[in-house]
Amino acid sequence: MAPRLARLSPAYFGLVMATGIVSIAAHQLALDWIAQVLFALNVAFYVALWALNALRIAHHRREFLADIVDHARGPGFFTWVAATAVLGAQCAILATNFRIAWALWGLAVVLWALFTYAIFAAFTVKGEKPPLDSGINGAWLLAVVATQSIAVLSSLLGLNEIAPYKRALNFLALSMWLWGGMLYVWLMALIFYRYTFFRLAPQDLTPPYWINMGAMAISTLAGSLLIVNASGAPLLQSLLPFLRGFTIFYWATGTWWIPMLLVLGAWRYVYMRHPLRYDPVYWAAVFPLGMYAAATHEMSLAMDLAFLAWVPEIFFYAALAAWLAAAVGLAFSLARPAAAAPLRND
Repeated sequence: MAPRLARLSPAYFGLVMATGIVSIAAHQLALDWIAQVLFALNVAFYVALWALNALRIAHHRREFLADIVDHARGPGFFTWVAATAVLGAQCAILATNFRIAWALWGLAVVLWALFTYAIFAAFTVKGEKPPLDSGINGAWLLAVVATQSIAVLSSLLGLNEIAPYKRALNFLALSMWLWGGMLYVWLMALIFYRYTFFRLAPQDLTPPYWINMGAMAISTLAGSLLIVNASGAPLLQSLLPFLRGFTIFYWATGTWWIPMLLVLGAWRYVYMRHPLRYDPVYWAAVFPLGMYAAATHEMSLAMDLAFLAWVPEIFFYAALAAWLAAAVGLAFSLARPAAAAPLRND
């Protein structure tokens, strides 16, 4: 157990992110028994991961702190934020338990502030830094996902609050939505530059590159919820054309990435024959599929785009299949001896 704990990936909360959004997408498609089963599992996953990370901090503090300042592993901590917010959204949508949803919202905001400024400040001031081609990957966009997850949960809570709190929550959701979009532009420019001007080996094309699409999908979901909230919010009402335009812009950008990621995946696994082995970062590929389904469903309702109604179902079943495959991989990984099953994403 000790070697596994020392090597525990900070990105393992991607398991909660993936399970939570597949659950929410199932609820949107009226598959409530799937939604509730995954919700129950997600609560267990969330509690277990907090317990494991608490043990890691207590017994392997040096490795934990080293991860925070590591360019490759540090962004994985943003899964803590997104997982907390996604579970909060599940509590609000599936259990209508807004007290727990509020508590998770508060924790997510604290974690967002802590990791955003700790990680990016550490990356800025550290003396030795990796070159761009080895220092950046799709996992950096987890910072965008974490930011937009705050916007999503704030919008959901804003739908059920009295006027003063509703205005504050909508303003926070709007601010985080805009900040997440700006951060995506910054990071995506660097990632795309790394894609096109540096050699890309099969082992470099890790599953977190699917967050290229997932970050735009959650931005679409956040924008759609802002549009829904606009009916009772004068500020959002005045920005409706902007909200609609940018929400479609985010959705279109995420959609553009899907064929590209499929082509690159075929190149990695089929043409280059890279082995397909379980890794915790594979949850980062499940989450975007589920998020795209949920975001497209919400956007089609918010903007009366009924012709898109077939898309969420296809992507939900793709996400569910990917979730089941990753869950099987996790089960086999836990069954192997500790020395043979590293839980750390290097």
